[in-house]
Amino acid sequence: PKPSRNAFADPSIRRFESYLLAERNVSDHTRVGYLGDLAQFAAFVWGSAADPPFAWREVDETGARRFLSDFGEASAQATTVRRKLSALRSFFRFLQRENLVTDNPFLSLRGPRKAKTLPKVLSVKDVERFLGRPQADFAAGRLDEFTALRDTAIFETLYSTGCRISEVTALNWKEIDFRRGSAIVTGKGAKDRLVILGSPALAALTKLRDRVNGADDDPVFVNHRGRRLSPRFVERHMKRYLGEAELPADLTPHKLRHSFATHLLDAGADLRSVQEMLGHESILTTEIYTHLDSSTWQSNILKHHPRATDRH
Repeated sequence: PKPSRNAFADPSIRRFESYLLAERNVSDHTRVGYLGDLAQFAAFVWGSAADPPFAWREVDETGARRFLSDFGEASAQATTVRRKLSALRSFFRFLQRENLVTDNPFLSLRGPRKAKTLPKVLSVKDVERFLGRPQADFAAGRLDEFTALRDTAIFETLYSTGCRISEVTALNWKEIDFRRGSAIVTGKGAKDRLVILGSPALAALTKLRDRVNGADDDPVFVNHRGRRLSPRFVERHMKRYLGEAELPADLTPHKLRHSFATHLLDAGADLRSVQEMLGHESILTTEIYTHLDSSTWQSNILKHHPRATDRH
């Protein structure tokens, strides 16, 4: 329904608006959105031409549920329905606090589940193009040797291990085992785990170590003054190389983690091993990467399932 044209004159809505601004300090965008949802609900219950004040005490759970279900049937986005539920639940909670209503008809209602979005990943060729940028810049005279070695080592390590950016920037030299090609990183919950360094990452780290001659307790990735890099610093450098490689600027270091997991699984790595490398508590978190590229498993099914193709 179209929002009630007089809804904003309702004294309860006006008090709620003051509450949003004074106590919750919401943004203007949130305020406008919430008030619009209330006006739309008022029109749904009493009609668009109804004059305030509205009888909020008359609203029951049946009417509240019907309002939300109508949006679902109208194919409204799940995020829109959840926002309306949040607005109305907050409004009636406020009315309860002010002793203007007894019950909150939206309290027990649940909005539609948020659709799981698959993480963006780079193709193998895109990763290779991106990883080559620091050295290409050095060869072209656009980057000094130390920065080129350091940035190559950072991004090779991120892609090789699937680590979070905070885990990589926290590395000290003593935590890298160059002989075995592995490293110990500290993840969420202060839990240590072993990650594997591929040959390119190991070679890049070796060159960087030789260049800086760092002690065991020194941070691996530092700026020109020898101070440990922040994740934000690495993100800024990544955006520069993404632009030079003509890749989307909204990609982040975390997308290298997504790409690492996807490329491993596409190549046949088992899910449990990828889970261990990523440091996921639950294998269900890792399973999302099995849905990113259907071409691999689709071809396997068509190849091996006895009734996938006409074999006559």
